[in-house]
Amino acid sequence: MSERRIGVYVCHCGTNISKTVDVEDVAKYSQGLDGVVVSKDYKYMCSQPGQELIQKDIKEHGLDGVVVAACSPRMHEPTFQRAARNAGLNPYLVEMVNIREQCSWVTDDRALATAKAKRLTSSGIAKARLNRALETDFTAITPRALVVGGGIAGIEAALKIAASGYEVVLVEKEGTIGGQMAKFDKTFPTLDCSACILTPKMVEVVQHPKIELMTYSEVQRVDGYVGSFEVTIEKKPRDVDLNLCTGCGDCTEKCPASVLSEFDEGLSMRKSISTAFAQAIPNAPVLDRESCWYYTGKAKCQVCARVCQANAITFDNEPEIVKEQFGVIVVATGFDILRPEEGNQWGYGKYPDVFNGLQFERMSNASGPTDGLLVTSQGKEPEAVAVLHCIGSRDENYREYCSRTCCMASLKFAHLVKEKTNAEVYEFYIDMRSFGKGYEEFYNRIQEEGINFIRGKGAEVTKKGEKLVVRGEDQQLGVIREVPVDMVILNTALQAREDAAKIAETFSLQQGQDGWFMELHAKLAPGKTAVEGVFLAGTCQGPRDIPDTVAHAGGAAADALRLMAAGQQEMSPVSAYVVEEYCTGCKVCISLCPYDAISFDEDGKVAVITTALCKGCGACVASCPTNAMHLRHFEDEQILAQIEGVFAG
Repeated sequence: MSERRIGVYVCHCGTNISKTVDVEDVAKYSQGLDGVVVSKDYKYMCSQPGQELIQKDIKEHGLDGVVVAACSPRMHEPTFQRAARNAGLNPYLVEMVNIREQCSWVTDDRALATAKAKRLTSSGIAKARLNRALETDFTAITPRALVVGGGIAGIEAALKIAASGYEVVLVEKEGTIGGQMAKFDKTFPTLDCSACILTPKMVEVVQHPKIELMTYSEVQRVDGYVGSFEVTIEKKPRDVDLNLCTGCGDCTEKCPASVLSEFDEGLSMRKSISTAFAQAIPNAPVLDRESCWYYTGKAKCQVCARVCQANAITFDNEPEIVKEQFGVIVVATGFDILRPEEGNQWGYGKYPDVFNGLQFERMSNASGPTDGLLVTSQGKEPEAVAVLHCIGSRDENYREYCSRTCCMASLKFAHLVKEKTNAEVYEFYIDMRSFGKGYEEFYNRIQEEGINFIRGKGAEVTKKGEKLVVRGEDQQLGVIREVPVDMVILNTALQAREDAAKIAETFSLQQGQDGWFMELHAKLAPGKTAVEGVFLAGTCQGPRDIPDTVAHAGGAAADALRLMAAGQQEMSPVSAYVVEEYCTGCKVCISLCPYDAISFDEDGKVAVITTALCKGCGACVASCPTNAMHLRHFEDEQILAQIEGVFAG
């Protein structure tokens, strides 16, 4: 290999780096290292002038290697790779060194930060001498999308993709689409009827010629890679033929078995064969085998089948397994709410008039268990109601993060109580976070409705006589308050779904410490994931309100459409490969690969890597006992050169 001609570029990043690191000194130091023919510092290397500076030097100095000492490669490595490519240099001859997060942001000692920046830059230069030009490949994109989850996020994503002319399969595990939003009464800050907003979109989904709706179904397995996903879907037997059912409701009316309604959050009973709510899509019931007398062996019932004039009900059906091909996947599986255990300090499950937010939504809803009337367990209109914010949110014992929707939802609850009763309303809050468009105005409006705002978290709910007593600190008065009320509404934390870990495993997604699915980049790629072609929409990625959920879903749809419209996707060449003569067929790498990118060739008795699935994580390389696994762009000699470069710095 001829002697490399390397250019080194040290970024000030405004003052993010230069405040702590002497960037001019780092650039001067780099000039004297082997192979470096030009070394410069610049205020913002990622800016257009900064990129043009690199491109100009590549051409004028004949550079065949570039080292950029700046911020995280995760943020700007593609930026500098594109700049190099536009100047005629292979993008994989660009090496990035992180002197922001790893130097300037971890110490206030300028001398130490500068010394470390020199060592890291020396390390990058050492690797740049050994970097090799790599060529990318492309994979074709099947122009068909899978959307998983039928809440407002999944609905919005499916409609956006379908409106662009692409086929969509929308998979929902429940018997109807609509998700949590279908349970709401009104939405803040405009107080629109939730059903009035949601129902037309639900109908549009079922009527759209480009959307295939699979309700009461779950994704069991995902194979393949971006552009060519093979997805195994289980259609659970609902025992009601959707093509024959007329939605007349005779089966539900005659069914003798009743259980607590999940849709009404346990506040009412439903039949074993029932439709979740009046506007359900599809508008056909599901037979719940866990409570049905026929399936539980309680009786040879089948009354529903006998009264069904359309002959739509049959028993003992088997699940149907289908395999579908997709180019892209949008995961929109939504959220759960924290449900305080019985007997805790807030009295949930202990006192009948303590409700969580979703239960209150159902009580307030005209189609809910009380037809929209707010009444206590005694059947009386409450004289006083307490709304407690941040139950489980911003609490190190439960969920440390803010759930974002709680303040505004609590204000809405107060308004609805005032609208429907003559009760005094007390809001116990830590502080008010009315961050969205029209939210502060809504807060001001509620203040004018005579609500009693108590700045302090409702710490405990007890009972004295016929009254519930909310105990909490009033921070403004500096006293402990005990407020007697007839009803308590706990606005509990939004949290990741109970089955989030299973979903993550199915789609090879990453989860944060709090259980939400991890985005590729919090600022620049909030809807993308580490799995190419799999996108996140809505509250599966984190707490958000309806407008933000719809916007996020639209972004995920746009990302999916970009791939399908392009028809192909460039694949990174930074992937593992097998030196077959060294492979002993031990299969250790197969079990350790988090992306299922490695299979086993039974004829050759060697491991085989599907390059399109490999993400270059290096787990197989580190675990291989015979050094048969190698990683392009991170070969052993390159890593060793980096280590030597650190010590030479």
